Amino acid sequence: MIRLLSYFLLFLFTQTQPLDQKKLTGQASNPKNLLEKETQEAFNLMKKAAAKDGIHMAVVSGYRSFTRQTQIWNHKYKKYAVQGLEPDAIFDKIVEYSTVPGTSRHHWGTDIDLIDTNATYSGDVLVPSKFHGTGPFCKLKDWMEKHGSTYNFELVYTMNNTRTGFKYEPWHYSYVPLSRKRYNDYVKTIDLVPFLRSETVMGTDKISEKRIQRYMEEHIKGINPKLKGLF
Repeated sequence: MIRLLSYFLLFLFTQTQPLDQKKLTGQASNPKNLLEKETQEAFNLMKKAAAKDGIHMAVVSGYRSFTRQTQIWNHKYKKYAVQGLEPDAIFDKIVEYSTVPGTSRHHWGTDIDLIDTNATYSGDVLVPSKFHGTGPFCKLKDWMEKHGSTYNFELVYTMNNTRTGFKYEPWHYSYVPLSRKRYNDYVKTIDLVPFLRSETVMGTDKISEKRIQRYMEEHIKGINPKLKGLF
């Protein structure tokens, strides 16, 4: 009985204590870019079930470090700067689809971008049109709509006119049991303005505090309501 009580108290403690900043912002050590173990196990079960219906699920993007997100961000920032866009306009353009380093849900090891490698496709894969109409990933999308919740995966950036922030991403799913806690830890503990000011993220020193705070409200919080909640 004492041992069971100890395990319960340890579980309760880990569920209520927020993760440290490095874990939440992708700056903790993860050299193999691994998903959280529970996320990977749930995905493996889901992938096995989908295979029975002729779908071969593949993760094209899972865990992403702060360093990798910074590389993506800086590359895009330079591209738009060469085109003559002002910093605020560059920021607005990038955050249509890409997150500011340190704010990506992919830092948490709970989120995945999915395609079906049994489908016939070419070119860029993470394109909304490829998940609709006669697109190659329609079968995957339909399967996830029917079965994703069974394995605790939910779409993050839904097609909803009332949702703010990032554009619709029919490929981006999140493992709810872990990502809900990561989300709540993030919005409670990360003070985004001083964090970004202290990092070498191109252009963030030129973006106003008001714009960064609006990004927090519209983009980080602009997600599927099923991914929010308290423990």
